Amino acid sequence: MPDWAQDQNADFDEDVLTERKQKLKKPPLYKVLLHNDDYTSMEFVVFILQNIFHKSEADAVKIMMAVHLQGIGIAGVFTYEIAEAKINKVTKMAQEQEFPLLCTMEEE
Repeated sequence: MPDWAQDQNADFDEDVLTERKQKLKKPPLYKVLLHNDDYTSMEFVVFILQNIFHKSEADAVKIMMAVHLQGIGIAGVFTYEIAEAKINKVTKMAQEQEFPLLCTMEEE
């Protein structure tokens, strides 16, 4: 092999690019919680669960009963931004209907 070819092969060995795979970290998820109170109707809670959280009627009733009997129920699990948007919708709808329904989130 000519000297110039050996010199080029040596250059190629040094210039090899290696591909690094970056592992993307999944965003943290947040539980959206509905809290029991003595004024918000069960029907309104079911309505919220069906219309904001897209639960079936059976699932909405099940979650509403957890809120009623245990004091709290999980409406869903979402990324922070989605959880925050759903909480804002619930709060706005509850205020429009003059219900004190409390909706919060906590990291899962």
